[in-house]
Amino acid sequence: MENRLYIAASPSTPEVDFRFDEGLLSLRGESYPENAAAFYGDILRQLRAYLAGESASTLQVHIALAYFNSSSTKMLFNLIEALAEAVEQGGRRVVLHWLYEEDDDTILEFGRELADDFPAIEFVLQPVGVV
Repeated sequence: MENRLYIAASPSTPEVDFRFDEGLLSLRGESYPENAAAFYGDILRQLRAYLAGESASTLQVHIALAYFNSSSTKMLFNLIEALAEAVEQGGRRVVLHWLYEEDDDTILEFGRELADDFPAIEFVLQPVGVV
């Protein structure tokens, strides 16, 4: 496995920056690709391969999405579910920073729901000026 997975943002897909050696995964931008399963498929495969490896390190995840559609919601759920399973099965620590614009109650509420659905993950709900 290489040390990094990087996908530049497009108008309909987020920037993805997964630095394996640093234990840092970042998604930033908007997510409404024509085919969310195709876009997120390789990200999920590489995440699962990473999580199957050494479990002593902490994985920091930063999700800062200003908008995501329903098919992206499903893929985000799958991604976070994989993180939760790694914590529950392997004792890995995952800290998920859910970043949202201060006046965006919809994104904030979704982050709260995820925190409730996945209690094994340490969620940090973090307001920012601009996502």
